[in-house]
Amino acid sequence: MTEATDTQRDWRDTVFLPKTDFPMKAGLAAKEPAILERWARINLYQKLREARAGRERFLLHDGPPYANGDIHMGHALNKILKDIVVRSQSLMGKDAPYVPGWDCHGLPIEWKVEEAYRAKKLNKDEVDPVAFRAECRAYAEKWVAVQRGQFERLGILGDWDDPYLTMKFDAEARIAAELLKFAETGQLYRGAKPVMWSPVEKTALAEAEVEYEDITSTQIDVAFEITEAPNAPELVGAHAVIWTTTPWTIPVNQALAYGPDVEYSLFELKAGALEEPALAGLAGKKFLVATALVPTFLKRIGSAWDNSDAVDVYYKGGWALEGAVARHPMHALGGFFAKPRPFLPGDFVTTDAGTGLVHMAPDHGEDDFLLCKAHGIDPVFAVDGAGMYRADWLWLGGQGSVINKKFVSAEGPICSDLRAAGALLAASDDFQHSYPHSWRSKAKIIFRATPQWFIPMDKPTPSPLVGEGRGPLAQASGKGEGDVSATPSTPPHPSAPSALPPSPTRGEGNMPTLRAIALDSIERTRWVPERSINRIRAMVEGRPDWVISRQRAWGVPIALYVNRATGDYLRDPAVNARILDAFRAGGADAWFQADHQALLGPDYRAEDYEVVTDILDVWFDSGSTHSFVIEARYGEGVRANLYLEGSDQHRGWFQSSLLESAGTRGRAPYDAVLTHGFALDGQGKKMSKSLGNVVDPLKIIGESGADILRLWVAQTDYFDDVRIGKEVLAGTGDAYRKIRNTFRYLLGALDGFGEAEKVAVADMPELERYVLHKLAALDAELRSAAEAFEFNRYARALGDFMNEDLSAFFFDIRKDCLYCDAERDPKRRAYRTVLDLLFHALVRYAAPILAFTAEEVWQARFPSEDGSVHELEWPVLPEGAAVEHDWTAIRALRQTVTEAIEPYRREKKVRSSLEAEVTVPSLPMPAEELAELFIVAKVEHGGEVTVTPTQRHKCGRCWRHLPEVTQDGALCDRCAEVVS
Repeated sequence: MTEATDTQRDWRDTVFLPKTDFPMKAGLAAKEPAILERWARINLYQKLREARAGRERFLLHDGPPYANGDIHMGHALNKILKDIVVRSQSLMGKDAPYVPGWDCHGLPIEWKVEEAYRAKKLNKDEVDPVAFRAECRAYAEKWVAVQRGQFERLGILGDWDDPYLTMKFDAEARIAAELLKFAETGQLYRGAKPVMWSPVEKTALAEAEVEYEDITSTQIDVAFEITEAPNAPELVGAHAVIWTTTPWTIPVNQALAYGPDVEYSLFELKAGALEEPALAGLAGKKFLVATALVPTFLKRIGSAWDNSDAVDVYYKGGWALEGAVARHPMHALGGFFAKPRPFLPGDFVTTDAGTGLVHMAPDHGEDDFLLCKAHGIDPVFAVDGAGMYRADWLWLGGQGSVINKKFVSAEGPICSDLRAAGALLAASDDFQHSYPHSWRSKAKIIFRATPQWFIPMDKPTPSPLVGEGRGPLAQASGKGEGDVSATPSTPPHPSAPSALPPSPTRGEGNMPTLRAIALDSIERTRWVPERSINRIRAMVEGRPDWVISRQRAWGVPIALYVNRATGDYLRDPAVNARILDAFRAGGADAWFQADHQALLGPDYRAEDYEVVTDILDVWFDSGSTHSFVIEARYGEGVRANLYLEGSDQHRGWFQSSLLESAGTRGRAPYDAVLTHGFALDGQGKKMSKSLGNVVDPLKIIGESGADILRLWVAQTDYFDDVRIGKEVLAGTGDAYRKIRNTFRYLLGALDGFGEAEKVAVADMPELERYVLHKLAALDAELRSAAEAFEFNRYARALGDFMNEDLSAFFFDIRKDCLYCDAERDPKRRAYRTVLDLLFHALVRYAAPILAFTAEEVWQARFPSEDGSVHELEWPVLPEGAAVEHDWTAIRALRQTVTEAIEPYRREKKVRSSLEAEVTVPSLPMPAEELAELFIVAKVEHGGEVTVTPTQRHKCGRCWRHLPEVTQDGALCDRCAEVVS
């Protein structure tokens, strides 16, 4: 110990405090752009490709966002999660390229260009289609550039110099080639079945382009007079009552449907039961309604009558209506309306609502279409693309629109005419229900029969083109020519159900259907989370045929020639080869500018063929991207390891990609699919400009930096919907500061550390070996989480280790050793050796999530002109970190001691734990070592944990209370030796 004359000296200049220029304040918003510029300058993405060349490849195929508008929080969530996956796979030593892409065709872009036309009072239909397409292309190019910069600012590392765009000429040629594969194998047909149609956008829509909103509609009850009833003559002259919430379909009615097993009542209304004067005309008339629905029908028409007042009530099963015929309420108009309306048996007719009788308009309903088609009744196409009745239609010709509320209201022209004809029994504008809307225009859609192109789901199909030598569309697969097996050969994924379902249903010639191949492929795919398989399976099981045609201008045309005499489309590999050559040279515009005789060649006459001008559903475009992104870049037959998108893509991109690949390759285009939820506001509500609750990722980046958003993404349970708002971001900011301070401590504590200072694991104190043991456990947990794509588990484990195992435990205990031990002391060297191992491991672990901060941390210790933390691979940890004691019990006892001391601190009986002496029930290791671990003056064996203020004096350098210190301010033996 020192002499008393030294007790007043300030020993701070002899303490080895951490030194670092790494700032506590992050300033990410200012620093990150410079880091991005550096990555671009050293061409980090290409350096990684060269460094990982020949390694196991991991391909995450980027689902293309629309090139339309600034990015939103959903974009940020999706792209950051993808980047974390890709960077973690690269960290694990794989070649993990990332090719970003954009969906450039379709309504989102065309609609915006049309808006500009409408603002100038111009008609898009009067513009040359090629010129209009050029404007759409320019619009897409503009937003690709904008979004590219915004995505890069998030820290997304990818091939930004060569992204894929569905509007590139080669991509358009590939999309056309995929379509022609379906055509060559007979997997296309043109039909006129009802599809979802937007009268505002004047095109068919896919299910993924539709959203449902609650609305209030007009409901009406309409009487159809029965003119023939072979099985029940008493029905003649009575009125069959139908109920509908789409009054605009009455002018297109062609039949009535009944339930064969439904019981119906025929009744005559008494004059005294009709309270409303307007109902006086119904007295003495007979009506036919399902028995179970008579009370609700009577309530709708405002009658006080009930079944007990019935006059001549007949109870008949639906069989009595077989062969019956009614006439349309507007039969007096003649023509179409004078034709008899047959009663048809429909198993879809129920008594859940309405009247138990359903009016059939095959133009405007799936059930209507199928039932009428089965009885030889075809659509009449009375409603045009804008929702107007065509000009020559006898009733309401040239009028509409059918989605206009005033037009279809109880006082509108349809109801007024029906009322005048004595057929309108009830009408009210108060029926509330959910109804489909276009998610772009937000306008109501209708079901409308139009000639469209379909890919059938249940038609037995020939095998996909997999053999060589099969024309210009043939795909090399390693199989010999003539191998026509269409059953997917890929084994089930380990996470798929252990027992596969029965073999896909096969049709004629033992050929499977597209639905069967798709369902089999679903079972062979890994779905993350596992429960998401139920969603995609149910959607594919129940989906209708795929409508692939759109009546728009901007997109890839359905490049087919239809024989005018036979109605069949041309299937000639030589013609298809010329078409694709033209697309490669001039893009899809080539179809609209083509010399079609030249494309058809000498074997066909152009005048014999109709040139199809419909464009492809944009989901077919994006569903084909695997062909020109994965296969074109990495080889035919290669498929993506992972698709990663929001849960809405089970009915969108996941499904369209599955169907496209199943129809052309007999399998899914992916090995695994990860689904994440949606980004909601801080209260769990959907973000909406009208609600003013939109959280802008660009604003967050500008204020706090992208790493805060990246950490938020990693910390969320993104398999479900996630929340983001001020409170959530405040919590993320706190978590970030703790991580940053851990790195700052490591950098400062490792100042001047070199190879010569390192200590072998076997020579380290047990505390250091225990921390390495914990690091190994963390390493295994992080690798497991990364492989499972569970980055919330990854981030939580990493944060807990840094906060609980390091900052609150290891660093806290060893700060005395770091500050006060001699520089060459073996324990201090062992501690700094472990700190070095921790640094190398933790900066790597953090890099996939905190891409910018990890780079800043790495460069702070190992500055380099062209190096990057992201070139590093998963750390290799030292072996042999064995421990002798039960550290779980020791840490629990330490926590108990800390809690026991806290009241003494609050009451100022001790100023720090160093001033406390404690007794503990047992001594799991020597008392002196426990005193160091507990950071107290002394530990003794006793009963329960007790605390006593120490009477020992405090060392003036290390502030420990030790027996050899004779008075406060003097030095302990260790400190005296260090400063001597």
